[in-house]
Amino acid sequence: MNTSAKATPTVETAGLSRRQMLHNAGAAAVASLLPMGGVWAQGSDKPEKEEVRIGFIPLTDCASIVMASVLGFDKKYGVKITPTKEASWAGVRDKLVNGELDMAHVLYGLVYGVHLGIGGPKKDMAVLMTLNNNGQAITLSKALADKGAVDGPSLAKFMAANPREYTFAGTFPTGTHAMWMHYWLASFGINPLSGAKLITVPPPQMVANMRVGNMDGFCVGEPWNHRAILDGIGITANTTQDIWKDHPEKVLGCTGEFVKKYPNTARAVMMAVLEAGKWIDANLANKTKMAETVAAKAYINTSVDAINQRILGRYQNGLGKTWDDPNHMKFFNDGAVNFPYLSDGMWFLTQHKRWGLLKDHPDYLAVAKQINQVDLYKQVASAMKVSVPKDVMRTSKLIDGVVWDGKDPKKYADSFKIKA
Repeated sequence: MNTSAKATPTVETAGLSRRQMLHNAGAAAVASLLPMGGVWAQGSDKPEKEEVRIGFIPLTDCASIVMASVLGFDKKYGVKITPTKEASWAGVRDKLVNGELDMAHVLYGLVYGVHLGIGGPKKDMAVLMTLNNNGQAITLSKALADKGAVDGPSLAKFMAANPREYTFAGTFPTGTHAMWMHYWLASFGINPLSGAKLITVPPPQMVANMRVGNMDGFCVGEPWNHRAILDGIGITANTTQDIWKDHPEKVLGCTGEFVKKYPNTARAVMMAVLEAGKWIDANLANKTKMAETVAAKAYINTSVDAINQRILGRYQNGLGKTWDDPNHMKFFNDGAVNFPYLSDGMWFLTQHKRWGLLKDHPDYLAVAKQINQVDLYKQVASAMKVSVPKDVMRTSKLIDGVVWDGKDPKKYADSFKIKA
């Protein structure tokens, strides 16, 4: 359990201005925030835009943005965050591109898709920080589970023995859930392009669509997988942390234009959201308070029970199995969550190429360097005394045993037996 709650502000310190806080943090931290180093001019750190509209989709992993606003961490850093509830990821994309939203709680792969002009209009985009790791799942319908298809191997066997059109849903064509679903199916020998039909459904509509038989399975963020179990219409076949432990999930995203025009605003929002993530992960009481807050109609609009079990790592699969998962959704994890690893962004590009969303190999590293605001994040982390990794790449072994380290993305993307 993360015990870093001591850094959470008291009522007395919450009112400190951003400049006061940074002054107290020490001259080295202050200097690290400057693009060119040196001494700040009076007022030069002031956020250029003090009210920031941040879009979110009703999912548990919007919590650090919501709590930054609810707990007043935004005001502490000189900005006002206005969370705006959106109906679909396509809507989030359109509002980011046209400027109706300043930032968003957004799918990693959506940001990369827009930057390259796939899955929507082409526009330079930015990933400011990662919002969470883990905490999504693959849900199969209760109808399939009742016939013995309860996980990847049994699903593949059942589909082979019972040929028909099988339909699975993700939440956006280039997004995380679509890529987890593609990867998961392929790892068990099911070609997601020729052996199944994949559709796009907004997260809050997943359960309703499964209830009326529109899909055999879906991948989505919580609380909708647990909601399917509570409603008796689905079972959890795999969590996404089973697919990739501590995988990147949602990010704080904006256009490249926004971060260039309002760098101080970007830093202020990142500080507020980072502190909120740290607050959530600090202890069980904070997690419970968060679940109670985001369950409200203004945010996720579901029961607290649908949220709080999995946020605490208490899982059930809907078939009688229960377990405690140490790799549940995390928002901070001593800073390990939030660093915008270049290899994380590059992985989504390899999957976009694998499944034919990209016709040619992009310059994987160059694109990731354009999008992921590593230097900006390091400035924020330094000021807040949050540790950052030494390397902008990280190594992970996924569910099929294949290792991803970002070193040869072209070879990696071409190496899969099942691909477009």
